[in-house]
Amino acid sequence: MLTNLVNPVRYFVFWLLFFLLERFTFLLFFIGRLKSLSLPEIAKSFVYGLWLDASMAAYICSIPLLVFLVLLLFPQLRISKKLVKGYTVFWVVFVSLVAVINVNIYKEWGSLISYRAFEFAFSSPGEALASSLSSPPIPSILVLTLMLLAGFGLSRSLVRYEMFREGFKWYKLPLIVGLAAANVVAIRGGLQLTPINESMAYYSDSQDLNYASVNPQWSFFQSVQMSLSANKYPYNYLKEAEATALVKELYTKRSGGSEQILKTNRPNVVLIVMEGFTADVVESLGGEKGVDPSLEKLKQEGVFFSNIYASGSRTDKGLVAILSAFPSQTRPSIIKESSKHKNLPSLYKSFNQLGYKTSFYYGGESQFTNMKSYLYNNGCETLVDKSNFEEHELSSKWGAYDDRVFAKLLNGLNKEKQPFFSTILTLTNHEPFDLPVRPHFEGDDLVNKYKSTAYYADSCIGDFVEKAKKQSWYDNTVFIAVADHGHRLPRDIQIHDAARYRIPLLFFGGAIKEEYKGITVDKIGSQTDIAATLFTQIGLRFPQLWSKNLLDPKAQDFAFYNWDNGFGMVDPTQAITFEAVSGKVVFRKNKVSKEIDNRLLKNAKAYMQKVFQQYMAY
Repeated sequence: MLTNLVNPVRYFVFWLLFFLLERFTFLLFFIGRLKSLSLPEIAKSFVYGLWLDASMAAYICSIPLLVFLVLLLFPQLRISKKLVKGYTVFWVVFVSLVAVINVNIYKEWGSLISYRAFEFAFSSPGEALASSLSSPPIPSILVLTLMLLAGFGLSRSLVRYEMFREGFKWYKLPLIVGLAAANVVAIRGGLQLTPINESMAYYSDSQDLNYASVNPQWSFFQSVQMSLSANKYPYNYLKEAEATALVKELYTKRSGGSEQILKTNRPNVVLIVMEGFTADVVESLGGEKGVDPSLEKLKQEGVFFSNIYASGSRTDKGLVAILSAFPSQTRPSIIKESSKHKNLPSLYKSFNQLGYKTSFYYGGESQFTNMKSYLYNNGCETLVDKSNFEEHELSSKWGAYDDRVFAKLLNGLNKEKQPFFSTILTLTNHEPFDLPVRPHFEGDDLVNKYKSTAYYADSCIGDFVEKAKKQSWYDNTVFIAVADHGHRLPRDIQIHDAARYRIPLLFFGGAIKEEYKGITVDKIGSQTDIAATLFTQIGLRFPQLWSKNLLDPKAQDFAFYNWDNGFGMVDPTQAITFEAVSGKVVFRKNKVSKEIDNRLLKNAKAYMQKVFQQYMAY
């Protein structure tokens, strides 16, 4: 009987050890970021991680334990141990795969594996594969192999599937109840009032260590559960009246007027959305020199905004922020929910009402992140995507390279009736950073590959503009160049650092008045502010709360940003980031008074609360 009792314990311990190995692997992947931390601080991740490890292990053990308990009560039953062995093999493979996928997702997105990642993989498998190719495959394959070998070897040493069969004994009942109760307690994380949650693994000022402590399988299934119950409201920080008042104050107009930088109130508008073009490759923003010569030249032909931040960390968030002036919503993405995004205002709807011809150009799959549905639901008349290119033009892993897409755009605009509003979304500056030309920055390391694709994208913009200048419609056209989101490269900036979200924004073209060409506007703003700024120029108001006129000197200087697990805000005094899971501030740019920190944090919480509230109401 004692042997029978020991076997479930051995099975549980096996999974705990396997999860410890997984954590060790995660830490090895990011050892470069941990050099400034002490060994005891790093070691604590194994201690704090035990709570979620035990919970996940108990979930996995539930079915084998059920089989074990049934056989204790009914020893005459014949249940093949091959079933439990097969079950164990499945979970060893699953845990190993998640471990490898998780480190690559964390490296690129700054968050752990989640339902959203699998949703992306299933809805856009080609794009997901292209993204994954930025990570060298050999380390991933090696780690997967070692995890599998360790898992199978460890299970062979620890796990015992045999069971000593004996007739029914009265003392079996309390043992059965005790084992079942112990498993439930482990799943729940203890007997405390509140069940276990992800924040119980957080202990450090280093987000790398906090995320290392979190069991990725537990986190993944938690994200699935959250996605299935997305109607729950997670950001309730302030009383409703206070949150409303704080957000209203951020957008209150103070009669500051506005500079009129356009020659006309009915210009053609061409919106150039640059994939992953972070401030760190823009020389005028303090970025590396020599990556964006075309933008630097065009900067002298327009109005440059030097303190602009992306709303979120991915393309699906950036497009909605730019085209609908609606901020990112952390984990959910409104672009994927047709029942919601069709209710958004949009530049397309507004320009359609003004009699503009509207279009969108993209060299990849327009189904990517449900983009096609969003564009059509929001009034885009003409959609040009991968299906509109010849087979020989689709030589990129994403589809057509940027030079081909800009050529298609130029040809389309030459045939378009004026006035027109058109958007192009570039894609070459995206993982895996492949090029149709020789790389400008030599070397196969990821930083140089990223800089080379950024340089290529910049050159495509420059070439397109030079050709556009020769067209009759150019003098009546304003171009708006902006990034869809920032990037961790080239400086490997972590997801909670405000600098990760800083991006370029430039208004230029023939419709810009001569006296405004070459000026820089330092007001702090967001992608969401493009709509109000543009529509003020044409004498109209864009129907969205979350947008302010960047050319109004009295408009509030601030920008809001978020990612899957948190959010932040920037103003002239501070940049601060709040991690929603742990409930802690994880980034402060400046050493300022607590009063300033608390004020900005309260504004950020109010903003997040009202954004998510509106997302749910759509």
